[in-house]
Amino acid sequence: MATRRKADPAQVDDLVVVVPGIMGSRLADADGTEVWGPSGAALLEGIRTFGGSVKGLALPRGVLDGHPGDGVRPSGVMRDVHGLPGLSPLVEGYTDLLKWLEEHFTLRRRPPGDDAPANLVPFAYDWRLSCRYNAALLGERVARELERWRAAGHPEAKVVFLCHSMGGLVARQYVELGGGAEATRRVITLGTPYRGSLDALLYLVNGLRLNELRRGAGRLVRLDLTRFARSLPSLHQLTPDYACLEGVPGQPGLRYAREVPGLPGVDEELLADAGRFHEALRESGTGAAYGVEYVPVSGVLQPTPTTAELTGSGEDRGRLAELLTIDGVDEGGDGRVPRLSSAHVGWGRPAYTPWEQHGSLQNNPAVRWAVWGWLAGEPPFHRAPRETGGTALGVAVPELLAEGEACEVSVTAPGQEELAVAVAVGERGPGRTLRNLGGGRYTAVLRGLPAGAHRVRVWARHAPEQVVTALVLVVRAGAEA
Repeated sequence: MATRRKADPAQVDDLVVVVPGIMGSRLADADGTEVWGPSGAALLEGIRTFGGSVKGLALPRGVLDGHPGDGVRPSGVMRDVHGLPGLSPLVEGYTDLLKWLEEHFTLRRRPPGDDAPANLVPFAYDWRLSCRYNAALLGERVARELERWRAAGHPEAKVVFLCHSMGGLVARQYVELGGGAEATRRVITLGTPYRGSLDALLYLVNGLRLNELRRGAGRLVRLDLTRFARSLPSLHQLTPDYACLEGVPGQPGLRYAREVPGLPGVDEELLADAGRFHEALRESGTGAAYGVEYVPVSGVLQPTPTTAELTGSGEDRGRLAELLTIDGVDEGGDGRVPRLSSAHVGWGRPAYTPWEQHGSLQNNPAVRWAVWGWLAGEPPFHRAPRETGGTALGVAVPELLAEGEACEVSVTAPGQEELAVAVAVGERGPGRTLRNLGGGRYTAVLRGLPAGAHRVRVWARHAPEQVVTALVLVVRAGAEA
């Protein structure tokens, strides 16, 4: 019996640079001690110990596009599930993505300690700092790597960026305003908030105190990251660059955050500078002049905070209550970044719109094979996404739970009233079927999730290849940072 030969990797002669999102790079201090890097099984303990590092990682006022000189440096990209619920969503790591790129293309990373040319470059950066600062470092790294790669027999090579979340803003700054357009062929972005994300504004205004998150099983981790979050130029650059606030006294309709004086928790200097940052990118035509193609991937149909209402009275006046709509319309997104923010950028292709959550876009099977086509020229026919479009699912799962608390999974499938929808935790398995509530709504309750990070997978049974992955962190009740 003849054995089936594994397909040869697709040829890619360009330099591919992977740029992670906020909190997607490990950080070490001047002594080489890791101050941010917990992922996977270590994430739970890492969140607790991170509380002790926060004071040293907060930035002084006036840093803007500079470096605080505190000795903190990036030490690599995050490997597995990571994030700080409240500051950064839980996000899949980049190990699987890098491995997949090496398996399916003629792409190779440089081994540690080796100086040989390589055409797959993970770019880690200090995500606390301004996108402008990190774009300058990205330019220096690209110049070195591209020179080596071209000298190794690829004189026509250019750069293809594959970016997740804020990483797309760093790459765009380099391309549009950092001299990178001539060397760049394509910028592929997964859930990049080109017009910002409401989450960032919520963290700044409402504060970031995990001890405020209480559930039926009791208090979760006590950790106050408010001062740290409010010191970050990067987080201000992620605030919405669109009118997103309603209920502003004397100002009817939606208003830009920078038009509302006295918003608590916001560094007005950083917020104004963030507006200039986005304006300069919008008005730049450099990428288009050089033929740089932007390829945005925009998650859709997931419940996504898009605007907010000013609420409260007295000392609580000025808190923000999130809304899933803008002007009364629910446009959706990837659960973190609204579609209106991630789907439109520069010159290039229309957005590719999978139904997937922000933290799992880089590992979504449909996104992977779309990336295959953008890197290799066309998708392999045996892996091509179904042209029928499949069944679109919107998934809502709590990101943070106390141990012993039930995890409620809510799914919407517009126009699909008789689906068999399944859910499973972890790797592939048969899963259990959700209860049909009617009207295209389905639900299930998961019990007994142990402390740690979990992948909750949801799919329609007739289309098992189209999976939405939500990430959940279960914390031991009563734990303190």
